[in-house]
Amino acid sequence: MLSFLCFTGCRQPEQHRTSDPPNVVIFLADDQGWGDVSYHGNTNLNTPNIDQLAHNGLSFEHFYVSPVCSPTRAELLTGRYHLRGGVRGTSAGEERLDLDEATFAERFQEAGYATAAFGKWHNGMQHPYHPNSRGFDYFYGFCSGHWGDYFSPPLEENGRLIQGDGYMVDDFTNKAIKFIEDNSKSPFLVYLPYNTPHSPMQVPDQWWENFESGELEMVLPANQNEDLQFTKAALAMCENIDWNVGRVMGKLKELGLEENTIVIYLSDNGPNSFRWNGGLKGRKGSTDEGGVRSPFFIQWPGRLPQGKSISQIAGAIDLFPTLMELTGISPSVNKPLDGKSLAPLLLKDNPHWEDRMIFSHWNGSTSVRTQQYRMDREGKLYDMEADPGQTTDIAAAYPEIARELGLAKTDWNEEMAAAFDGKTRPFTLGHPEAAFTQMPARDAEPHGGIQRSNRFPNDSFFTNWRSREDSITWDVKVMDAGEFEVELYYTCNEENLGSTIQLSVGGAQVQAQVKEAHDPPLRGMENDRVARMESYVKDFKPMSLGRINLIKGRSKMVLKALDIPGNEVMDVRLLLFRRIN
Repeated sequence: MLSFLCFTGCRQPEQHRTSDPPNVVIFLADDQGWGDVSYHGNTNLNTPNIDQLAHNGLSFEHFYVSPVCSPTRAELLTGRYHLRGGVRGTSAGEERLDLDEATFAERFQEAGYATAAFGKWHNGMQHPYHPNSRGFDYFYGFCSGHWGDYFSPPLEENGRLIQGDGYMVDDFTNKAIKFIEDNSKSPFLVYLPYNTPHSPMQVPDQWWENFESGELEMVLPANQNEDLQFTKAALAMCENIDWNVGRVMGKLKELGLEENTIVIYLSDNGPNSFRWNGGLKGRKGSTDEGGVRSPFFIQWPGRLPQGKSISQIAGAIDLFPTLMELTGISPSVNKPLDGKSLAPLLLKDNPHWEDRMIFSHWNGSTSVRTQQYRMDREGKLYDMEADPGQTTDIAAAYPEIARELGLAKTDWNEEMAAAFDGKTRPFTLGHPEAAFTQMPARDAEPHGGIQRSNRFPNDSFFTNWRSREDSITWDVKVMDAGEFEVELYYTCNEENLGSTIQLSVGGAQVQAQVKEAHDPPLRGMENDRVARMESYVKDFKPMSLGRINLIKGRSKMVLKALDIPGNEVMDVRLLLFRRIN
């Protein structure tokens, strides 16, 4: 193990001694496939700054993540398969990482690092699931699985609701660069989980113009139904990411920090559409190779080799132990890790490295990958060295291998099922260390005629509230008793003013009347490059519901109308609780 933390002497502002604890910067793209970088041979786009990380450092040929967003984030943070940590979905509370799981950010924080995350969290919104409770001193971004508008949308800064400034990925990068500048004389961890090229497909004109009217050189056969406009938008978003990677790397060089900073780049799953991906089978959501293979580049000038390509399989579960070994931080975990440190592969020419199995799971489907083989969800066996596109099932020709991997899949599924206690988890409210708690529509249940603005809940709001029999409920657990100021983010037109609404939590109640009209139009579509699946959004306005005294414990939180003089009550985006005492 490399023991860098033993040296804590004063730093020189321009040139840092190699004995200083290394800084860490992690870029995580959202829905960028293995093939969405020019380093892997895709001539449809140009990603020179991302590629340079591979040229200046190392690249992994076979690096695996989960098929979708929040599971990968959980595995990356903990070094353990996501099902062990309670992450079983991407919304409705199933994206939350169990509170007894340790994150690498917590270990960095304990070791004296300044820690920050900028972007899409997607492992829990309310404290103590919030990033500020999971090892990050500073958080700027959003906690949901996707967002409805990428240009100056509502975001949060350490729990406080604020307005973003410009295109989100640029904004996140601006804040990350400022954090690096402010902490350049002490070790820092910067985690940049970007939200692109996840839909909605929005990207500034300067990036879109490179693709809008041009022809793509590498397209799929007609029978594979590639949406070329979607592909162009996704690749434009990837080029924007690359520009932002270049801005961060430029700042590290300017500050004399590049040689003492470990920089990592990866994505959270396969591509979010059918497009060129090196002939791999599957896309986002699939447990086949194309759905779970990610680019993975790591650079540390002077400490790691340049231009080395590593063929051994590895995965997101390996990041935690690898970072601990490279930085010399004690992992101090109370649960066994599924991942293993990749340091021997990074630092040695011919390390002893045993073959292993890496499992991929989503929505009831499991596949398993060894160095040579993959067994898919149906039990079909593929020789990935000879057949990386998974075209020929060889299970009948290699029955012993098929049996071994089939049993391994069964055992793994049973082990993951045993880790789930079957209990529902309420949404936490009023954690003693949290000044603010958001309770968004995403985490609530509508009753009666109330409808969601979209079937995907992450950026949705509630509408069609017309009856006193209608209600909106949250399953909540008040973490610590106290008095709270409550705001409701709403829209309501002039004709429907005057409704009296009531919020009740346990035996406590607060009432207010809707007195001020606020009726903005739906927006978001003006920035879309292709049709979207997600909800359009509005600019919701806060109104005070007053103060409420909450007692500790679990209860149902209910929002309903006592009087409706018009045709509707309001549209609802979220409740915001601010602790008074």
